[in-house]
Amino acid sequence: MSTAELKRADFGDFVFGAATSAYQIEGAHDADGKTDSIWDTFTRRRRKIKNREHGRVACDHYHRVDGDVAIMQKLNLQAYRFSISWPRLQPTIGGAENIRGTDFYSRLVDKLLRANIRPFITLYHWDMPQYLEDKGGWINRDTIGRFADFASLVGRRLGDRVKDFIVFNEPMIFLSLGNLLGLHAPGRRSLRGFFAASHHVLLAQAEGARALRAVVGSAEIGTTISATAAYPASTSPRDVLAAQRFDTLFNTFYLEPVLGRGYPTAHFPALRRIEKHIRAGDMQKLQFDFDFWGLNTYTRKRVKYSRFIPFVHWRELKNDPNVPETAMRWEIYPQGIYDLLKKYGSYPEIKKLYVTENGAAFHDQVVQGRVADSYRIEYLREYLRAVQRAKSEGVKIAGYFAWSLLDNFEWAEGYHARFGLTHVDYGTQKRTIKDSGYWYSRLIAAGSEPT
Repeated sequence: MSTAELKRADFGDFVFGAATSAYQIEGAHDADGKTDSIWDTFTRRRRKIKNREHGRVACDHYHRVDGDVAIMQKLNLQAYRFSISWPRLQPTIGGAENIRGTDFYSRLVDKLLRANIRPFITLYHWDMPQYLEDKGGWINRDTIGRFADFASLVGRRLGDRVKDFIVFNEPMIFLSLGNLLGLHAPGRRSLRGFFAASHHVLLAQAEGARALRAVVGSAEIGTTISATAAYPASTSPRDVLAAQRFDTLFNTFYLEPVLGRGYPTAHFPALRRIEKHIRAGDMQKLQFDFDFWGLNTYTRKRVKYSRFIPFVHWRELKNDPNVPETAMRWEIYPQGIYDLLKKYGSYPEIKKLYVTENGAAFHDQVVQGRVADSYRIEYLREYLRAVQRAKSEGVKIAGYFAWSLLDNFEWAEGYHARFGLTHVDYGTQKRTIKDSGYWYSRLIAAGSEPT
């Protein structure tokens, strides 16, 4: 652990922000013309969520946007990353625009700009319209064109004021958990479907980016991947290969094809099954010269070879008892974000990086009007030091977004996991800025780490 003071000036030209997503905070699940997303359906029909919780109300951000922007101002945020609910903008299968949905996001953008907060819009953060899932979702190649139409609509309505767009959030996560393992929406369990959906998502990502570029020519367009630093359990060749396979699937499978390098299968031949879904010209179509890549990372994994685990042939080791962990049982390992930034920074095709999500969940409580989360402050401090170290060594890192602005609906974890810089009492919707939020605010505003 470093004892050096963390200084805002050491980051140079750098944006500090916080992030959220539509389904996790908005609520208003059927307000003003919105129809079901796959998560509305999944939480209603499946018993995969802790305490059978759902996002129908969540943080009620849809009705409390003024107060939430005021919180962003108190946090001195320079940028705010949020997503657009696809079924709020296009609630019917015909694709017609829902003006009331568009108006909500237009008003949010205006409020952010008046507060001198730079909006970063994520087009897809996991909430596909149910009417498209009923037609096959990402397994259906027709969804590619539907997504490009949605991207164009967002660009036409908001691109006059918003200059930073993120096309997808974490394809590996929503495809593996949603289409392979069935743990997230839409709840599918199919290896073949996983590969089909993966290829179609990369095609949709490029088509959506091109649709945005066509209507917002000056925009900075990026996309975000999830990444987890992987380390072999030992120096044995089998363990090293297991870690390489983990790295391929989790960290480069959705990156390298977009850069024109093809699907990375050298260490993981089983991934060649995706080739069944490639049509003539696809590998050129899914390429796009993104202005930036976003990196979402939280922890590390230690990986050991196992011939008993089908397909992947690895297993994750139990947490090291000497390494602290979060309420999600994720190890706190700042070296991991440094190693990942160095890894992605070594790709000459990547122009710049943002850390688009990083944070920690703990069992926070409000005691006498205060949330004393010193453990989260320590997490943020050490991870930001690792980011600054990578930046000082030449990695082009343009900003950092804490996950999350608010405690929110954390998918299969329901409301159990609290990641926010701001505590939310879900019974009353009262917001309480945590000590970590004040720490982050002072770091941004004062120029050095608060004492």
